[in-house]
Amino acid sequence: MRGVRWRRIASQIGRSVAVWAVSTLTMLLLALVLPDFRLQSADGDSATRIALTAACGAGAFGILSAVVWPLLVRLLLLVPALVLGLLVFFLNGSLLLVALRLNPSARGAAAPETAVIVAAVMSAVASATGGALAVRDDEAYRRRLHRLATRRHRRRTDPPCPVTPGLVFLQLDGVGHEVLREAVGRGLMPTVGRWLAGGEGVSLGGDGMQSTADSGRTTVDGMQSTVDGTLSAADRMRSALDDARQPTDGDGPRSAGDCIQPTALITPPPDLTAPLPTADGPRPTHRLTPWYTDWSSQTGASQLGILHGSTFDVPAFRWYEKDRGEVMVCNRPTSAAELQRRAIAHTGDGGLLTEDGASRGNLFSGGAGEQALVLSIAARRRGRENRSRAGYFAYFSDPANAVRTALSFIAEVVREIGESTRARLRKQRPRVSRGGLYPLVRAFATVVERDVVVAAVMGDMLAGRTAVYADLVAYDEVAHHSGPHSRDAEKVLRRLDRCLALLERVADHAPRPYRIVVLSDHGQSPGETFRSRYGLTLADLVRAGCGLHVPRRAERTHSGAEARAAVRAALHRPVEEGGERHRPARHSEPVVLASGNLGLISFPDVRHRMTKEEIDARHPALLTTLANHPGIGFLLVASAEHGGVVLGPYGTEIPLARLDRDPGPLARFGPGAVEAVRRTHAFPHTADIMVNSAYDPADGEVLAFEEQIGSHGGLGGAQSRPFLLSPVDLSAPVPDGERLTGAEQVHQVLRRWLGELSGPEVPLTAVPDEDTQDERAA
Repeated sequence: MRGVRWRRIASQIGRSVAVWAVSTLTMLLLALVLPDFRLQSADGDSATRIALTAACGAGAFGILSAVVWPLLVRLLLLVPALVLGLLVFFLNGSLLLVALRLNPSARGAAAPETAVIVAAVMSAVASATGGALAVRDDEAYRRRLHRLATRRHRRRTDPPCPVTPGLVFLQLDGVGHEVLREAVGRGLMPTVGRWLAGGEGVSLGGDGMQSTADSGRTTVDGMQSTVDGTLSAADRMRSALDDARQPTDGDGPRSAGDCIQPTALITPPPDLTAPLPTADGPRPTHRLTPWYTDWSSQTGASQLGILHGSTFDVPAFRWYEKDRGEVMVCNRPTSAAELQRRAIAHTGDGGLLTEDGASRGNLFSGGAGEQALVLSIAARRRGRENRSRAGYFAYFSDPANAVRTALSFIAEVVREIGESTRARLRKQRPRVSRGGLYPLVRAFATVVERDVVVAAVMGDMLAGRTAVYADLVAYDEVAHHSGPHSRDAEKVLRRLDRCLALLERVADHAPRPYRIVVLSDHGQSPGETFRSRYGLTLADLVRAGCGLHVPRRAERTHSGAEARAAVRAALHRPVEEGGERHRPARHSEPVVLASGNLGLISFPDVRHRMTKEEIDARHPALLTTLANHPGIGFLLVASAEHGGVVLGPYGTEIPLARLDRDPGPLARFGPGAVEAVRRTHAFPHTADIMVNSAYDPADGEVLAFEEQIGSHGGLGGAQSRPFLLSPVDLSAPVPDGERLTGAEQVHQVLRRWLGELSGPEVPLTAVPDEDTQDERAA
């Protein structure tokens, strides 16, 4: 055993020396290329002295990165995440300047701007070199995972990790059931294809399926290291020291604090990815099930229902509440906190994650004790109990992580500018504006938010947490502006699949077994915008129907997506959206809001929900104007005579009680539309007029009232059909032949699975005071 231990130490030291040597050569090469970076005195030095200067500088830089860098990032935890990502370059350059000052030869010098470049290149090269050297060292891989799981255990005492399986719920925001099937059939998502393994887990109806196991060695994107990450030079130096003085046997703990580092993993042995062989070939490990949203097919309603078991009184993504005189917006921190409070009060339960759970990158907490990047706590007074941005520290504490992510961020911005320019030159239709800050928002969603959330989930798994729920918004953000079937969206699906491959490998080395459940909250329906087709917005049409002045030039309707709220929270600016606190210039003017292809019209001067009779008396042409417009599918209004009615073109008026016999304009929206409309009608805050856009079943297109060519929020097409991908050793979500309908039913399915794996959770007996909950930051 002692001989094995010394061989391990020698192997670690050997890799560290190799990384040091490569870093030295990199520094020498950069000194030759960059005019403001030198490793010799002004009078010149011998080659030996120059090499010694480079070696000392590279060694000092590596040690400073290992020791000083984590302290610097922790001190800067309150700096906005996007600013921290850019500040990484300058901090790294400062460490290099310090390293040159500490050089015994005192001959190294660099201009500050050159030091930034040198430090970034050296960090990236050192990380890649270390990963290449350790790629086939299975024991190093196992020890690194064990070290991540046990490091905090040396500093604190935690309960032993249960042996029962835990559950990881990964939400791929906006990925519809049909989109996933098509992506698997075309080989865009080989990890999911391998899980479904050729037809026993799901019937693709001739689309085919590719089963591959090589996804683990591809990159998350063009600028990042392998999907499993690589050890940075700083990690390697820490690893050598840790192995020299710490034992590596023992069980892992439950705490996640030091585990959230995605690039702390290296590529695993090849056999970790292979499906279990059977007599009939690869065995499917997962089943694919579609589920159906309510009328409000958007993240706010779906995730609230999935995590907290209630979608009651969430009629849309944004709506006007007459009793409070303001607009509720699901991705606004104050609104998210209020919706979560209402859901807990409605169900009497804290949520899906109340028992040893973690919530990562979500709108709502789910009752989790461990929260990071959760919007519903972002607006609270800052403190240790609500550091919603603490997950950023876990990722940026490694300088190599920070450099790679910053470079990937820049590359994604350039990629978006290039793709949007090409679409504009080709006069692609449909198309929406992708200028302004959108390239930065897209890069944040597809790079920064993805990396940080996946890192947090990895830490939770290595800590042995019982239930983890995380949301990845990358596809949803890109599909809104590029289209759900665009080349841009396909690239995002490839990267998300690689994230699944990474988490699958982490599960193999976690201190307890894990089952990975992948699901989506809604899909997206393609189609041009209402404004681009008809030259006016829904608000313009309403004003015309009310006899009010209509602007000669239609203004763009504000487009709200989940990623924009995440950016505002990361910047410490969870402010109200412009114009969302609506105070109309004239109190009698209607408030018109858009949620994808769902429109909501409210009259703020009338305190109750207006009936059809009242609306006709006040604005005789309004309902007729809306119902007969070719871009409108149907309207829902209250009725003094019938309780509620659905209105369509040519005078169609069907009471809700008669929709089963005569669905009228709802027929083209498919099964479940009638029940969804009836349920929304019963909500206390349903708008005076609910407007659903037209829908063409032939091509699945809708007309978004927002500036989106891939939209969701109402009825029509793929937006209402998300998916649930679950392990086959869990019970089936619903019996064969039955539909899984509504986020509340999905919540019950997920709770049932938690009970199957680890026993039933104990529901809260009272609604907790959110301001006094102990919500520890990850």
